[in-house]
Amino acid sequence: MKRYPLKLSGIPKQAIWGGTRLMRDYGKKAEFDAIAESWELSVRDGATNLVENGEGAGRPLSECLNEMGFDAVAPGYDGKVFPLLIKLIDAESPLSVQVHPDDDYAKAKGVGNGKTEMWVVIDAKPGAELVMGLADGVNRAGFSIAVAEKRFEGVMKRVPVKSGDVFFIPSGMLHAIGGGILIAEVQQNCDTTYRVWDYDRRDKDGNLRPLHIKEALDVVRPFAEGECDAIRFENKTALLPGKSLANCRYFEVSRLAVSGKSDFPVPSDRFTHLLVLDGSVTVAGSGETVECRAGDSVLLPAGTEKPTLDGNGTVLLSCPK
Repeated sequence: MKRYPLKLSGIPKQAIWGGTRLMRDYGKKAEFDAIAESWELSVRDGATNLVENGEGAGRPLSECLNEMGFDAVAPGYDGKVFPLLIKLIDAESPLSVQVHPDDDYAKAKGVGNGKTEMWVVIDAKPGAELVMGLADGVNRAGFSIAVAEKRFEGVMKRVPVKSGDVFFIPSGMLHAIGGGILIAEVQQNCDTTYRVWDYDRRDKDGNLRPLHIKEALDVVRPFAEGECDAIRFENKTALLPGKSLANCRYFEVSRLAVSGKSDFPVPSDRFTHLLVLDGSVTVAGSGETVECRAGDSVLLPAGTEKPTLDGNGTVLLSCPK
């Protein structure tokens, strides 16, 4: 199979905190009334995007990439764990306060790799905020006591947010998306979450959602001033055009303004994922042209010939490291 720009269908996911904006504003479809997440790039058992265009139309992304060859993904990729998971998230109400494991802890628990992630805020209602880490001066021991006493206010750092903000969340950082926030998320391909607090909410069957206190306390930790940014930009060589938003050991992400037609200088040895944040953009390469609007996703396999961009809009670019 030739390597060309692959337009991907999103995979809708339900959660009790989800809203309707992904349906209303981005045309996402589902068999349920509210979409919490749309997985825009996913190669996982039971959750793999379908290709919408060209030779691979109607087929799972995983099959198309396997036919192209593992080097269409990234150097060293062996077909086992796809490197990235990319989502749109509509938090109508707050997500649980949670934390993710690092690679070593995840492997010891048999859940694959850990999860470092980042968020790009697409929109936020007035007064919206995030939980981003432990409050200043709170260590793991102090947090453990607060959790045992169900005393969460004062031990979590709350941060106001607005459209365009970017947040980087290394494994081990306590975090939560607040209500009224629409984000794009780029992360390691891991779906392991340890909930610490969930506002005593109940699921559709009336049951409290499970917490994972022991595991969360095992992995949560404070981050010194500047430590998060040091991890976020630990790689110094940029591969993607546009404004760099993260360049860590797992992924590189940039935001690119498109105005008119231009060459699209993406890496030739690994895929680039393009998520349209606003406007409309045409992606071309290897003789295939894809028209995209806000919320659409395109994967450019490594070796896509002569990629170009045209249109007016903003795109989020991601590639594995």
